[in-house]
Amino acid sequence: MVRRLIERLTAPVRGLHQAAYLLAALTLASQALALLRDRTFAHVFGAGQTLDLYYAAFRVPDLVFALVSSLVSAYVLIPRLTGLDREGTRRLLSESASFLLIAGGLLCALLAVFMPQALRLLYPDLIASPAQTEFVALSRLLLIQPILLGLSGVFGSVTQVHRRFVLFALSPVLYNLGIIVGAVALYPRFGLMGIGWGVVIGAVAYLLVNVPVIISAGVLPRFVLPEWSRLASIVRDSVPRSLALGMGSITALALTALASRVGTGAVSVFTLAGNLEAVPLALIGSSYAVAAFPALSEASEKNDNGEFSRVLSTSARHIILWSMVSLGLIAVLRAHLVRVILGTGAFDWDATRLTAALLVVLAVGLVAQGLVLLFSRALYAARQSWRPLMYQIAGGLLTVLLAVIFLRAPQNGFLSTLNAFLKAGDTGTGAILLLALAATLGQIFLALLSLAALRSVTPGLARSLVRPTIDGMIAAVVGGAAAHASLVIAGGIAPLTTLLAVFTQGFVAGIVGLVAAGLALFFVENEEFRSVITALKRLGRARASGILAPSAEEPIKS
Repeated sequence: MVRRLIERLTAPVRGLHQAAYLLAALTLASQALALLRDRTFAHVFGAGQTLDLYYAAFRVPDLVFALVSSLVSAYVLIPRLTGLDREGTRRLLSESASFLLIAGGLLCALLAVFMPQALRLLYPDLIASPAQTEFVALSRLLLIQPILLGLSGVFGSVTQVHRRFVLFALSPVLYNLGIIVGAVALYPRFGLMGIGWGVVIGAVAYLLVNVPVIISAGVLPRFVLPEWSRLASIVRDSVPRSLALGMGSITALALTALASRVGTGAVSVFTLAGNLEAVPLALIGSSYAVAAFPALSEASEKNDNGEFSRVLSTSARHIILWSMVSLGLIAVLRAHLVRVILGTGAFDWDATRLTAALLVVLAVGLVAQGLVLLFSRALYAARQSWRPLMYQIAGGLLTVLLAVIFLRAPQNGFLSTLNAFLKAGDTGTGAILLLALAATLGQIFLALLSLAALRSVTPGLARSLVRPTIDGMIAAVVGGAAAHASLVIAGGIAPLTTLLAVFTQGFVAGIVGLVAAGLALFFVENEEFRSVITALKRLGRARASGILAPSAEEPIKS
């Protein structure tokens, strides 16, 4: 039985839709744990200074990961590993992992020395708190994380090339389990440092889950002194990706720094709303982007433009359609989502309303964010690595510029209207909505730039996305209207005085909205909806027999 379970976990998955749905299912488990983690934080800390410190401490390590660890990331390694023999694969992994340990370790050590000065520059209000010493120590501890996650990216490239998507998707599940252990078991004894150690434990688990595939493939890397002649091309091609990620991290860092100046709790609600919005993004955009990348890389390697265009268009159409349906439901059920997931303990009603409003503003960019994840991978697979960097710079500059302009504008005009429209009320830190709006507009701008860049690779891509966009709008409106009608009817039956009542009402309304959206897609004869039904039936039959069959459009390759 254990052997059969291991075989299931390590079985390759070749079909695009089957891979995407398996990734989505395991991503859902990971996101459920992430939401449980956030609920624990909200219950214990509320939207206050302690949680602000915790979230702010992540930003510098995130930047380290983007600038160093991504220099040998899976996005660059996967196209090179495709077609290599065992010895070539092992040599490439050894060189990459060793370079990461040396370069990343030196940078993290340097940052650890100057961490107090960096935090004072970024977060003057937070560093002045009584928890200054703990804040600095936590930020230093978290510098271990980017090294571990970088190694996970190197190891995970083999997992993805071999299409062991189940193991690949288990990594974030174990990562979130580690953080939960830190919050529940270690925080009561060690304070914020306990949560930090939980993060490290999760990052170690994230790394180790890829080891079985590497061992079975016989390519376990060794520590070596990297030879620049071998790494030069990898680093050269990785620099655009690394700088693009770095620009994204710099943008997030700038928004967090601005949020810390809005008021106490602003960093917390902004991050928590972003985490909530990350659930549908991970389930839809990330799942399709990850599942499509190996196929895009193979098609690009073979100069098969027809297959490249087909995979890219198919993935983009599904991302658009299901992201729009999600947006319609989120807009209606935002308060129920936040109250069920975060509305507990020290997380008060003002924080709940503000987080719900932020969730809607961020979710408006859900389609754009999903497409950016896919389009950037398509550009990397097509060896146009510098374009995502240029677009990230443009999008990041626009986001930060808009954020500064919005915050300096009179706060009694547009902000008051936005607060009233989203029912955020006078929460004291409502200006944080303007930062979310800036982030959303930046993502939309970035998606449009990326779409324009892909015209040279897939000339008809934009035209192929018109129909799913229209169908998605129809489904979102119909699903949202049905969910709202369900809430109105249920509101007269049972008062929302308990968590169970809120959950039941929101759950029923969500199901009603999904069914209505599905019916709308059925009646407009949406192609993506039909393919989903077909793929789910095929996946069910395959799992029942213990074998995952490929999609009809993706034959088995020897």
